[in-house]
Amino acid sequence: MIKLAVIYSSSTGNVHRLAEAAATAAEKAGADVRLRKVSDLTKETIVPGNDAWNAAWTEHVAATEHISEASLDDLAWADAVLWGTPGRYGLPSGPLKQFIDTTLPLHSRRGLVNKVMSSFTSTATLHGGQESTLLALNNAFYHWGAIIVPPGVADPIQLAPTNGNPYGVSSVSRNEPGNVDDDNLAAIAYQSRRVVEITTALRKGLEAA
Repeated sequence: MIKLAVIYSSSTGNVHRLAEAAATAAEKAGADVRLRKVSDLTKETIVPGNDAWNAAWTEHVAATEHISEASLDDLAWADAVLWGTPGRYGLPSGPLKQFIDTTLPLHSRRGLVNKVMSSFTSTATLHGGQESTLLALNNAFYHWGAIIVPPGVADPIQLAPTNGNPYGVSSVSRNEPGNVDDDNLAAIAYQSRRVVEITTALRKGLEAA
């Protein structure tokens, strides 16, 4: 049984829904799974004057209090990690980047080498920087010596109208909290199963080498 961590950043629930679906699919595929969040915005940095967004953020934070926060132990434990982040100006969110910046102790002892990495995102608009957000995440994976497993266009679900990003599943929220359609959820389930499949094969190969 491979060990898989789903580590994500979410402000109003869109990436959270994708993360939950990824974790569920991985468990069904036979993986031992940890679902972990990184802490998001504080009250001092929520959006001034945007009452609807702020209310959605407050509701989401309360609804996910039971989910443990990600730690370096989760990365050390995992054979594979699925990373989720909202797109922020074509980049991963600040909270997720901050967590990645804490990984030096693990990286310095080669603790992330040959682990499988895959990622997904959500943006407010179509073409809202989804590809560049995921490619930016990949930069960290290269430094770690990790193995990147994208969904590609290797399953029919990737051809659905709201899917198609070969770098990682991407949804469009249109500024609506939790707005993830069924095709997006099916696509992240496929991506998660693919990660489990490739990680299982990789572990067997490395153990036999």
